[in-house]
Amino acid sequence: MIGYLDLFPEAVTSSFVIRLAVACFLGAVIGFERDIHGRAAGLRTNMLVSMGAALFMLISAAVAESYSGGPESTGLRVDPSRIAAQIVTGIGFLGAGAIIKEGFNIRGLTTAACLWVSAGVGMAAGAGLFEMAILVTLIGVFTLVVVNRFEKIYAKDSYRVLEITVPNDADISRLINVVKRRHLKILFLDFDRNYQTNLMVITFTIRLFHRGVTDKLSHAIVKDVESCGYTMNKLKWGH
Repeated sequence: MIGYLDLFPEAVTSSFVIRLAVACFLGAVIGFERDIHGRAAGLRTNMLVSMGAALFMLISAAVAESYSGGPESTGLRVDPSRIAAQIVTGIGFLGAGAIIKEGFNIRGLTTAACLWVSAGVGMAAGAGLFEMAILVTLIGVFTLVVVNRFEKIYAKDSYRVLEITVPNDADISRLINVVKRRHLKILFLDFDRNYQTNLMVITFTIRLFHRGVTDKLSHAIVKDVESCGYTMNKLKWGH
């Protein structure tokens, strides 16, 4: 069997290194955007994912080339796409680890998609398709930076949970009217009365239709609830 080093001695010192370096650099470009937003899968993770994908692509080509010909050829037919195909599956498990579910909200989907794209960029660089790798990187960064700002222009749904603890004699209907307002819908309402402590926990599951961040609307709801006239033993607003 002819080794990759024997077939391409100069490629190992030039093309091999260049492809890994390009993959690592382009992965860093995508990872940098994630890093400045405090994501766990940031600069180093995307660099390693992209470079690792490039390495597997080079291994695929090397193995296929080793068995394809030469005086010591075994006559075996090797599909160079098999290792590359497994990269996609493997990155799926890595991306799943970046996804976190918090109540009705799911975080980490964009980061998981970044890992997937970084792997694709690395595969393209490993295959020597530098133009494609650079183009995808530019489009990816454009999506993360520019499209992220565009998302704040139009209104969209988001979900929150309001939990308040009030005396048992509090009027639930009155509290509902305090919370209700335009662009807000109460999806579920649960309450739990404790007759020993004379306290009742009311939980509102809310859908907001808003533009941009919810801070201003959230503060208005909390302020109205606090000033409704009932003694608030506890108030919690979150996802």
